[in-house]
Amino acid sequence: MDAIWSAITDWLKEILISGILGNLSGMFDGVNGQVGNIAAQVGTTPQAWNGGIFDMVQNLSNTVVLPIAGVVLTFVMTLELIQMVTDRNSMHDIDTWMFFKWIFKTACAVLIVSNTWNIVMGVFDVAQSVVNSAAGVIVSDASIDISSAVTDLEVQLEAMELGPLLGLWLQSMFVGLTMWALSICIFIVIYGRMIEIYLVTSVAPIPMAAMLGKEFGGMGQNYLRSLFALGFQAFLIMVCVGIYAVLVRNIAFSGDVVASIWSCVGYTVLLCFTLFKTGSLAKGVFSAH
Repeated sequence: MDAIWSAITDWLKEILISGILGNLSGMFDGVNGQVGNIAAQVGTTPQAWNGGIFDMVQNLSNTVVLPIAGVVLTFVMTLELIQMVTDRNSMHDIDTWMFFKWIFKTACAVLIVSNTWNIVMGVFDVAQSVVNSAAGVIVSDASIDISSAVTDLEVQLEAMELGPLLGLWLQSMFVGLTMWALSICIFIVIYGRMIEIYLVTSVAPIPMAAMLGKEFGGMGQNYLRSLFALGFQAFLIMVCVGIYAVLVRNIAFSGDVVASIWSCVGYTVLLCFTLFKTGSLAKGVFSAH
């Protein structure tokens, strides 16, 4: 009877050990792929990220939004003229220079609206230049490699009893699911930022049309601040990746390998949390809302 129980125990241990090693061997592949792809994703301009989406958004902006921006510009500058005239002592103190000033502001407003896409893309070109410069300074190799630790772990697992092996197998399953979920979170942050850029730029002519108005100028100014926040959010993302890279490189997969793996999970959770915070932080820096 003891021989049968020993054989069953050995068989279960082999299954659990194989399962644990299998779970650990590809555990960080998804996260490594997403983290390694961050620099390439945030370091590209909207037109370079996806040309098809960019052309569609630009076409919608020029054919649908731009005529609305023309109406908004007409309303804003007409209101500006009325306020300019009535504010001068109920039209009793009118100078010729006022009309030249209004004509100059209107011409500038028309110039801004007609060059909206050049202005918007210029913002992201500046941000891309900053990100590319930072990429040469920030440590970008943030991959987690536990291949050497798995070999040492196999020897440790063979010396463990059935109960601890079962607990470790459950932990490895949970950690694997957690890393899979975290890789999805990283994907959502990076790709969600690019989708947000396309959404914001699609309506660019409307806030730009109100840029020089006294009453509605705040809308255009806040829009520009939002663009800079979206552009420089990429820089903050790169800083997060750099900090994460330094942290995971200091993890030594020796001794208690399981504790080291949980440390990697903790750092990856921290990375996802900080990535989600980069959007609000960038808006706070540029006072955008």
